[in-house]
Amino acid sequence: MTCRDINIRDPFVLVRDGVYYMYGTRAANFGRNTGGFDVYTSTDLETWSDPVPVFDSVKYGMNRGVNWAPEVHEYGGAYYMFATFTREDGLHATYVLRADSPTGPFVPHGERELTPAGWECLDGTLYVSPEGKPSLVFCHEHTQISDGTICTVELSRDLKRAVSEPVLLFRASESGVAEAIPFGGGMNYVTDGPFMLRSRTGVLFMIWSSFIGGRYVELAVRFADGKLGTDFEHLEPLYTEDGGHGMIFRNGDRVWLTFHSPNASGKEHPCFLELEDLGERLRVKK
Repeated sequence: MTCRDINIRDPFVLVRDGVYYMYGTRAANFGRNTGGFDVYTSTDLETWSDPVPVFDSVKYGMNRGVNWAPEVHEYGGAYYMFATFTREDGLHATYVLRADSPTGPFVPHGERELTPAGWECLDGTLYVSPEGKPSLVFCHEHTQISDGTICTVELSRDLKRAVSEPVLLFRASESGVAEAIPFGGGMNYVTDGPFMLRSRTGVLFMIWSSFIGGRYVELAVRFADGKLGTDFEHLEPLYTEDGGHGMIFRNGDRVWLTFHSPNASGKEHPCFLELEDLGERLRVKK
């Protein structure tokens, strides 16, 4: 299979021992009631295996609604998948799953969601500080609060629960570039897909997605002093050609941005662009 043959949203790539493991949202019905997640494998980012199921959301009673944005991190000798599901009360929330291998099978980890009760949340991503403290960075969805936000909450060392109150990092409208889109008779600002990256010189970045000119885009934030917190600056957009909900991965000295494009149901495919890690900033390689 090539990328053009793969219809997923929210691609996420884990690199281990020369193999690329790619996860994503099954794009059918915009990722609703799709029954779980798959992994595709490759050694060159061009030719991919057929999808192999890695999590069965039906088996664990988690196919109530959305099955969104799986991302897999190696942590403490195991593999943890963070993904968005629909709670019993109809709200979206980020849950964590665990496996002993990148190919699963993943099983629920912990007793409840990691994001705050009563909040409509999505796209939680794991960040581990240089001191080894894990946090979840996630979106409080525009569908509930109109002006979507990105927040963070500290996690227990075993990743089973949140151990702090959520901290607001920013609202989408505060970025200076994101534009509102029509929603529910009004105009909402979207926050999607945060992902954390430390540069070769130790600078801490976060990419996230929103809309500019009606197109899905990749935006970026640079944190001060290499620390996750409220001291940061918004940077120029990283990619504006109707591609988003991305992440960044390394393979040796090369750095890659992956995202889905176009942002149109049934037409989404994983895309890959090489980046330049310039230490103080990131840019798409020309």
